[in-house]
Amino acid sequence: MRVDHCVMNTRRMFLKSLASTLALPMLEPLRAATVTAPGSPLRLAYVYMPNGVNTKLWFPTGSGKNYKLSPSLEPLAEMRDHFQVIKGLALDKARANGDGAGDHARANATFLTGCQARKTAGADIRIGMSADQLAAREVGHLTRLPSLELSTDEPRRSGNCDSGYSCAYQYNLAWRSDTTPAPPMRDPRSVFEALFGSADSSKNAERQDRKKSVLDFVMEDAKRLQSRATGGDKNKLDEYFTSVREIEQRIERAEKHRRERPEIDVPNGVPETYREHIRAMYDLMLVAFQTDSTRVASFMLAHDGSNRTFPEIGVNEAHHGISHHQRDERRLSLIAKIDEYYAAEFARFLKNMRDIKEGNGTLLDHSMIVYGGGISDGDRHNHDELPIILAGHGNGTLQAGRLLETREETPLTNLHLSLLDRMGVKAERVGDSTGKLSV
Repeated sequence: MRVDHCVMNTRRMFLKSLASTLALPMLEPLRAATVTAPGSPLRLAYVYMPNGVNTKLWFPTGSGKNYKLSPSLEPLAEMRDHFQVIKGLALDKARANGDGAGDHARANATFLTGCQARKTAGADIRIGMSADQLAAREVGHLTRLPSLELSTDEPRRSGNCDSGYSCAYQYNLAWRSDTTPAPPMRDPRSVFEALFGSADSSKNAERQDRKKSVLDFVMEDAKRLQSRATGGDKNKLDEYFTSVREIEQRIERAEKHRRERPEIDVPNGVPETYREHIRAMYDLMLVAFQTDSTRVASFMLAHDGSNRTFPEIGVNEAHHGISHHQRDERRLSLIAKIDEYYAAEFARFLKNMRDIKEGNGTLLDHSMIVYGGGISDGDRHNHDELPIILAGHGNGTLQAGRLLETREETPLTNLHLSLLDRMGVKAERVGDSTGKLSV
């Protein structure tokens, strides 16, 4: 599948991805009809942290395998051999480029797309398809959910959030097309039910019957249109029929192959503390990968510009506010505490993945997880020298345990392009990419 885009054909993408966007619960992974590579499936995840970092304390020193881990990343020390820190990556399209203020919205919107967001607070949003959704389009038919989108923030799709930019840009990492975000889920219980269905099997059966009824209705309506369609419209309807049939096939497989829910505690709504919330979402992403419910995920720890506080670690001031530190040492020390907090939770997630045996290795061996943000120094709002970690071993294809220094202004999308290649997506470009990164 070859991709060269920032602006996609929205109508065609809708028809092509209809079966994927109507993901059904309790669906057994579909097995590819073509020959696939032996071994465990490869997973791809993106974890976003907001508002930049204390750059002096976040970035390691040295180079290669002999680099020295930084104070902010010390919680990851035990996992040193399972990740690499990448320096020098940039998000040029998160810069103003003539559009004025709005760096927070652009940082979120550009992180996985590498495209310049159209500056608007209205309905005419436009950006580009995100890297995770390119992967989902390639491998999403193999799992119950094509992809999983998570956040600790309430999802927003409209409104004015940052200097004339729509909230859709600031609250969504994943974009199914240039105009359609894939909104993340905030409630852990909703995530669990999306993955494994309700505990009430009768409700699951009703849900399946309801979807069948909807499919029957739309198919009947489309057939009436087909009798009057000609030329291009007829081709569009043919694509539509194909998409509906794919959904029918997923329902049929769901009826034949039902998977029991994993033996874990069912989440009961949004946790009271931020730490519990983060851990619940990380745990759900892990179990989604472990059960092969999806192979593609994204997790927004918080949106850029977030004014969340961190009373659990004694930071009672708003994150975004202290990120404008003006080199004040007190504020910088608070930012470092937040950076270390996020690193500790990421370390916990990686350890849990490492401890899950799968085939001849572990879940972490068979994964690629990008952790980082679209702003480096929150005071400068700069989009170069981004704080980026690549964890996992990519089925033996990634060079973990090192500090990788890239040439200045290397597009972050070069990393996306490299990981997509490992996922089987033969994309020519992702946003502003210029080539694959050797990771």
